[in-house]
Parts: sequence; C-alpha cells; structure tokens
Amino acid sequence: MRRYRLWPGQADLGWIVRARLPCLVSSDHAGGGPRASAASDDDADSFTVVKERPADPQVKPPPLFKVILLNDDYTPQEFVVHVLMRFFFMDYDKAERLMLLVHTTGSAVIGIFPRDIAETKSEQVNQYAQEHNYPLKSAVEETDAD
Repeated sequence: MRRYRLWPGQADLGWIVRARLPCLVSSDHAGGGPRASAASDDDADSFTVVKERPADPQVKPPPLFKVILLNDDYTPQEFVVHVLMRFFFMDYDKAERLMLLVHTTGSAVIGIFPRDIAETKSEQVNQYAQEHNYPLKSAVEETDAD
C-alpha cells in the first residue's frame, strides 16, 4: 500500500488540494505536519485536504478631494486654459468653459481625486503659475461625505 503526505506548508494554501506524493516519512513517525488518510480502499492512493479561504476584507474607497481653481485679476485667460489642458487633460472647449466659470464666479471645482493626486495637481498648478510669474492659485478641499 502506498502512503502519501502533504508537503510542508501545503495545508496553509487555503484551497482544495488533491495530492499524490510519495510518503517521505515512515508510518511510525511521531508528531510532524499535517496528515490525511484514505477513507476507503478505492481512495487509498489519494486524499483531499479542504481549508476554507478567509473572507476578503471589505475595503472602503479612499476619500475624495476637490481641486479648486481661484480667480485673480492678473493671470491671462489663455494661461488658465493652457494650465487646465496641461495638468487636467481637458480639451480646449472644456478648459475655456471652466476658465470662464472661474472668471465669473471667483472659483470652480476643476476635478475630484483621491488626496494624493489632488494635492499633487494643485501643487503642480501653483508651481507652474509661479514659474511663469502669475498669481494663479489652486486649493484642495475635501468633498462632502454622502
């Protein structure tokens, strides 16, 4: 009669394992790792180890933050459109509409992103405007929790 056993760590895999391995230790081996035995003579050449998979943890989506562009009296409209196209990947028409919204209302939400992305985009806009000697500013604000 052949003997089979699990290899080290196999019982920890977390799914059904059907193994046909030669026995690496004698039957009088005391202690040691997991073992299984056949239930009948028909099933004497194999065995099945079943271990339930742990449930996947419930992951909440990250909180979202708004990037807000603030109006000023000195930055040219063309530069604002250029910034929106460059850092927020907008087409010209959408960038122009948002620029006019910022110009008429004083500020507008340009995009909603996870915190890291929102902060990075805001810093990029502020730094780019400063490099070109314009006072254009953007800010980051947390969205309302719904």
